[in-house]
Amino acid sequence: MLRTDLPEIITETLPGPKAAKIIERRAAAVPSSIRCAYPVVIEKGEGAMIEDVDGNKFLDWIGGVGVLNIGFSQPEVVEAVKAQADKYFHGMFNVVTHEGYVALAEKLAQIAPVKGDKKKVFFANSGAEADENAVKIAKAFTKRPNIIVFSGAFHGRTLLTMSMTSKKAYAADMGPLPNVFRARFPYYYRNPEGMPQEKAADYYIKSIEDVFEQCGAANTVAAIIVEPLQGEGGFIPAPVEWVKAVREICDANGILLVADEVQSGFCRTGRMFASEYWKEAGVMPDIIATAKSIAAGVPLSAIIAREEIMEAPAPGTIGGTYCGNPLACAASLKTIEIMEREHLAERSCKIGEKVMTRYLEMMDKYPVIGDVRGLGGMVGIEFVKDKETKEPAAAFTSAVIQSCARMGLLVEGAGTYNNVIRFLAPLVMTDEQLEAGLDIFEKAIQANM
Repeated sequence: MLRTDLPEIITETLPGPKAAKIIERRAAAVPSSIRCAYPVVIEKGEGAMIEDVDGNKFLDWIGGVGVLNIGFSQPEVVEAVKAQADKYFHGMFNVVTHEGYVALAEKLAQIAPVKGDKKKVFFANSGAEADENAVKIAKAFTKRPNIIVFSGAFHGRTLLTMSMTSKKAYAADMGPLPNVFRARFPYYYRNPEGMPQEKAADYYIKSIEDVFEQCGAANTVAAIIVEPLQGEGGFIPAPVEWVKAVREICDANGILLVADEVQSGFCRTGRMFASEYWKEAGVMPDIIATAKSIAAGVPLSAIIAREEIMEAPAPGTIGGTYCGNPLACAASLKTIEIMEREHLAERSCKIGEKVMTRYLEMMDKYPVIGDVRGLGGMVGIEFVKDKETKEPAAAFTSAVIQSCARMGLLVEGAGTYNNVIRFLAPLVMTDEQLEAGLDIFEKAIQANM
């Protein structure tokens, strides 16, 4: 059964003959700017496994870039979507109320760690839409024009979120872009040379204060948007002491704190939301924007905030034709039920502990590994040419990714310098699959040393 199988490559080459033909068709029909570096054409997926059209089996540690925390083709979710499809596919929420939307909004209001006693929720279709709507709501509530984001941030590819995203390779030839202010994210592994660790948080907080001085006064800033654990930036957790200081700045200046939980939500970090770690430390965001694993692969995103914030936008300024689609809401309700029932947040912690232990062992053995970091089952490993200079090893990282694929393991890169590999495996992966994947990963490192 594919769900419990291990990686197995049966074709002499990758892609195999059937996959190669489809990839050739893709090149003729689809813009090359939608890049794909993997020799895989999926035929079916179950759990953490993919079988391609040639019969090759791959262990997927990318999970649709964080979409598949409960894995491919979860049977109960499939049945929930089928049951909803038998009733109706679509009912635009501005025209007809459907109970799935309401029930899901109630559930997210119950479990999301945002400030306030009474919370409200509305839905969009993608992570970028969630982030963009969070900004719109923050501006409507504060009546202020500006926002602050951070180095290393990734928030999407719409015109606004492309501006919010740090790496401007994602915005090539797309300007001019909306004005967005940027401060430095606390990337402790790459602190300025000679900086004592105890001074680091203050250094990065001063970066925000510099924005107030040099770009826009604090009373013009509507929101500060933070990824609790940066995704594209290199899987860098936001230090709790820094988050506390950011919360104090927001409270002192009437600024809303937005947690971008598009990638870190839904058990990925060992909590239902990564910002639960903030709550445990005594602080919470004002708004959460989340997506990806919310509905097991059906397009859906959510924006959650307290009532007074959510009631700020004028009628008609938020929403959309497909927002809160009934099929997506049905998938999400069942997904959250499974996550809670199967204790997938705890499972994420256990997986993360095994991965971190093995990665740290590798770091002791291989000088090309500079840093290992993460929260729960969201782990990054950073490759460098030299541990002293920390010069990024981007070419080595790319080679490891390709070597893994040839052995039946799919992993993805990240990082400002393209030298990080992220661990985003479905949390339903078996222990045997995890060990097999770690073995392949280490072999790929060895093969490229």
